[in-house]
Amino acid sequence: MAGLPDLEEWYADANEALNISLVSPSKSGLKTIATFHPKFTFSIFGDDEKIFGYKDLKINLRYRANDMRPHLRVAYSKKMKPVGEHAPTDVVGILEEGGHLPKVAFVKGSDFEDSSQQLGDNWTPPGTLYQSFDGSDGQYEVRTASLVDPAVKQLNSRIQIFARLFIDGGSYIGEDREAAPSTTLDLSDADKWTFFLLYRKQKSVEDPEKSSYTFVGYATVYRFFYFPAIPTPPTSPTENWELPAGDMDLSELPCRTRLSQFIILPPFQGKGNGAHLYNAVFKYYHDHPPTQEFVVENPNEAFDDLRDCCDLTFLRSMPEFKELRLDTKVTVPKSGPVPPLIVGQENLEKIRLKAKIAPRQFYRVLEMHLMSQLPRSVRPTMSLDDDVPSPTAADKHQEKLWQLIVKQRLYRHNKEALSEFDIGERIEKLSETLGSVELEYARILALHERAMKHSVPSNGKRKADDDLDGHMEEATSSKKARVEDA
Repeated sequence: MAGLPDLEEWYADANEALNISLVSPSKSGLKTIATFHPKFTFSIFGDDEKIFGYKDLKINLRYRANDMRPHLRVAYSKKMKPVGEHAPTDVVGILEEGGHLPKVAFVKGSDFEDSSQQLGDNWTPPGTLYQSFDGSDGQYEVRTASLVDPAVKQLNSRIQIFARLFIDGGSYIGEDREAAPSTTLDLSDADKWTFFLLYRKQKSVEDPEKSSYTFVGYATVYRFFYFPAIPTPPTSPTENWELPAGDMDLSELPCRTRLSQFIILPPFQGKGNGAHLYNAVFKYYHDHPPTQEFVVENPNEAFDDLRDCCDLTFLRSMPEFKELRLDTKVTVPKSGPVPPLIVGQENLEKIRLKAKIAPRQFYRVLEMHLMSQLPRSVRPTMSLDDDVPSPTAADKHQEKLWQLIVKQRLYRHNKEALSEFDIGERIEKLSETLGSVELEYARILALHERAMKHSVPSNGKRKADDDLDGHMEEATSSKKARVEDA
């Protein structure tokens, strides 16, 4: 192995080497609007997120800020010559042959720049304008479009790589994650996918009479057929029963809609854009008659915070939810069935169905709401410096009622796992989990309270604030769509 170079010095961090930028045309050439790095590259360049065989490696992925046409350029000061089994990583080959970027990303730089100058500020985004709101740096638009739209299919092929770069475990629409990697994507169910596209709209620097659009982020939603719970079998049809005549519009059938991908590009995070986009998506489907339930696919912890705060604000806008409170007159028996612990408990499912929020999420947010009503003496808090009064017997009773509600849900949710322990261990495990839930809810309520102090209208019933997504990487994991309970 004489003459084998020091291999370590030929490795580059893929996350650092890959530089993404948004550019727009100007009279002096392309102007860079923003630059940023990915969070994840393991699904493209391997689990260690390293690229081998170069020194001073720079992978520049430019995007035209309006229509998101990409251009890739790889530069380095030195490239290692293959030695035995050690050969430089084929960066371009991986990105092209792996289907991570469309063919247009690999043309000459001059072609990209010339076409950008020709496009100018006459371009308008695809889809239908659904909602707009004012930001500190311009007006923002949320547009809706179907993946059936050729313009949206083209856009998806350009931006789909963000699902890998910013979502831990993210995948592409139409990708079969159970099969071997393939560049062939199955878009046969494109009509079931809806895109929510977020753009910033500003007056053009070159011509104030025109508008300039900048892509900010997007969300994708998949629609499933909804199988309603039927307590008793329906009566059999008569002998003369026939299917309805004519074509049936499948888009009008009852459905469960699932938020699958959710990304705000890093330069636009921390400005309330995540909350605005989530609120817009939720409101769209809350007002959509066929939608029976709105769910989120495998959210990460940061997105959960955003979702919890937005859902709590929305539910509190419903008078019947806002009136829910602990029934302090209840006496908890030492044994036997536990009586209803909430005033209006018989209406909970009716409220949930009206809100169109999935059961687990609804009852978690309800627990947060009820916890916020506890007396200060027993209300869990993240602050260690609060001057908390001593709890009265009535205060402790309220605390016990709330804790019992949470423990009931935790037990139902973890019944199978808890069945492996004896009674004493079950109680201990539930108490440990309850402590974690209390701290989690205290943190989210504090975040929500800060947001509400600085909230602004967002052209809808719900409000959003910078605090809601200032520290978040707004993303959910994305998988090949499949029918499942959330």
